[in-house]
Amino acid sequence: MTAANRPSGRPEGAAPSWKVALALVSLALSLLLWLNGLIDSLSRPSVGNDLNRRQLELAVLAEPQLSGPLRNLLAGHNPLETLRKALAEEINHAREGGQSPDPDLLLEQALLLRRQGQTPASDALLAELGSGSSPQATLAQALLEPERKPDSPANQTLPGRQGLIDALPQGGVLRLWSCEELTPGTDCGASGGSRRALLQLVSVSVLPVLLLLLGSAALLRELWLRWRGRAAEAPALQGPQLSGLDAVLLIAGGFVVIGELLTPLLVGPLLTGLLQQLAVTSPLREGISVVSLYLALMAGPLLILALMLRGKGAMAGLQFRWNPLTTNLRQGLKGLLMVLPLVSLVGWLQGQLWGDPGGSNPLLELVLNSHNVPALACFGFTAIVLAPLFEETIFRGALLPVAARKLGATGGVLLSAAVFAVAHLSLGELLPLLVLGIGLGWLRWSSGRLGSCVLMHGLWNALTFTNLVVLGW
Repeated sequence: MTAANRPSGRPEGAAPSWKVALALVSLALSLLLWLNGLIDSLSRPSVGNDLNRRQLELAVLAEPQLSGPLRNLLAGHNPLETLRKALAEEINHAREGGQSPDPDLLLEQALLLRRQGQTPASDALLAELGSGSSPQATLAQALLEPERKPDSPANQTLPGRQGLIDALPQGGVLRLWSCEELTPGTDCGASGGSRRALLQLVSVSVLPVLLLLLGSAALLRELWLRWRGRAAEAPALQGPQLSGLDAVLLIAGGFVVIGELLTPLLVGPLLTGLLQQLAVTSPLREGISVVSLYLALMAGPLLILALMLRGKGAMAGLQFRWNPLTTNLRQGLKGLLMVLPLVSLVGWLQGQLWGDPGGSNPLLELVLNSHNVPALACFGFTAIVLAPLFEETIFRGALLPVAARKLGATGGVLLSAAVFAVAHLSLGELLPLLVLGIGLGWLRWSSGRLGSCVLMHGLWNALTFTNLVVLGW
């Protein structure tokens, strides 16, 4: 075709002007949405304090099962006093921020002070808990004012007192201490709870240390092999035949504008109305909402990618290469172990320099505070199966090879990792996610298998998910 016969005299191979304009508009919207999301993330509560307190509560419960050096190693010198300080810090932080402290924290603080032989300020506590309509306020009244109120729940029958205890979250020190205060002489399951807490404490403290040691050894071995020139040569980095403009449209237009902006606006109200009609209650409602909205978010970008790859050998270009599955599992596990100490180090350094900036992923809090198995199954399926498969297809399957053709392998890995980290819209988790993204990108480059990246990502999310369930159950 000659230049005279081409539409509008457009040079051969040049993208249509409408496509360029759409990409620029999508990119501008994405940058605005991401910047706003990162700033807003600072106002979201951090799950870090919750995780620390839950681990301290496990240490307090498990202490009777520990003795000698093992006690100091797992529970610390005085876990009860450490927990008291953590509770006071959380409660004061909420008050300083103009928020009402969590009623469970207030009641737990009052019970702890009683166990330490101190008398809580009952009037101030009851005023902060409210008029008495909540289980926490009623329990506080029962525990702190039985002598002033003859009709206090503390003087009710055992079934009435047990009903108050059953209204509290299952497990943990709050329910145990409330039971021991209201029903003295009754078996509140302290010994069984202590043994279970010990198992939980070991799984969330000892096992991660073992994984860090294994990961550090694997990382040092890999570095040694590469320094000595004995590491296996990376295969040729292949990818779908997409242009840089296609990548912008996929990420900015498909992932951000359609997936993160339009999908919740269009699908969210319909899903909420449907769940209300079906009378689905919390927490299962949140579980179904999370998995449904994520499936809807995936649909737009994956449809765009499928249209872009139509007739171009889509699966071969993405290099999933699932067979043999054992190779993918081995490479995914190796990548997980190697990146774990690096992410932990970056997270620790950030905590030392910046403190806790907040802005945790809301899904973390949902998993931590849920005791509903069907809801947890929805959260787990989303985090362990859907998210790794979708995100690796977009970021390491499509974006990384396209970027590598322009910037080289290192530039492609770094760019895909940066976009991956920013896309999670959490300023507090940005640096750890960047390191995780670099690890996933390195695995994609070094193995030539997208399937290994999916499995590594899934294992990472499974480790986080399991830790949250163990701490929250």
